[in-house]
Amino acid sequence: MAAPRCSDEDFVRLFTRHGATDASKIIGVTERNIYARRARLNRFFKPMNAPTGAAPKDYPARATLDVKDGSVIVGSDFHIWPGAESVALRAFKKLCKEIKPSAVILNGDVLDFPKISRHPPIGWESTPSPIEEIEAAQDHLNDIAKAVGRARKIWTLGNHDARFETRLATVASEYKGIRGIHLSDHFSIWEKGWSVWINNDVVCKHRWKGGVHATHNNTVGSGKTMVTGHLHSQKVTPYTDYNGTRYGIDTGCVADTDHKAFLDYTEDAPKNWVSGFAVLKFRDGKLMDPQLVKVWDAKHVQYLGELIRV
Repeated sequence: MAAPRCSDEDFVRLFTRHGATDASKIIGVTERNIYARRARLNRFFKPMNAPTGAAPKDYPARATLDVKDGSVIVGSDFHIWPGAESVALRAFKKLCKEIKPSAVILNGDVLDFPKISRHPPIGWESTPSPIEEIEAAQDHLNDIAKAVGRARKIWTLGNHDARFETRLATVASEYKGIRGIHLSDHFSIWEKGWSVWINNDVVCKHRWKGGVHATHNNTVGSGKTMVTGHLHSQKVTPYTDYNGTRYGIDTGCVADTDHKAFLDYTEDAPKNWVSGFAVLKFRDGKLMDPQLVKVWDAKHVQYLGELIRV
């Protein structure tokens, strides 16, 4: 519920004037709490509508980040559904709080959006609605934001994330500019783009090359250390030439590998996937050997040769 210091009348005024995102900042609660209170008050007041005008969101193609001495935590493929959080997501929050990184990067596919996929449904499978996914993701991302404090918070868009705006642009293009149709309307504190360049040497983006040799081909083809997700396979591939050593890094998936989102379309086949994420440490602006956090069992992850309970 919203803070007691905000009366119902003030809440109605704030919501209708500023919308959920700005109202949550003013009152000091999560957006999910804002929407829950609106639903309750709509039974007693005239239904509240957020302001309809919103500037179209043009996501920058590239975010830049300078890290001289510090860490960056990178996780990909959260595929958040309502319900219990994955083991890797619990670990992600824990290490964000303990490591105190300079930045945290959500490297694509934070959301799943099966109901607005271009692929037809499989039988009569039951999947969450977009609003259910968004509300669940808001809770988890608020936890991460609190854990990292003033650190940069960046979200590189993945193909599943893009479903939200792609669907609307395809079937309802006349709604362009109305508040709520952009992903950033629901996750305003996260910078968004297609890639993050760290010290001009390390590139984080959701995907590029495919196949079993993707990490090798990514770093050879780009001439940079490249950090990707998408394939869920978690590995580090070093490559050395006259310019020194750089890395192709697949961070794996923050979702559990047996997540319900995956079972039907993979037909429960064996998957060469690993649940976890990556920690990048920099000294004097140079990337040290990348470190992987990997799920060990339902209560532990392995990191730096130790088991950490989460």
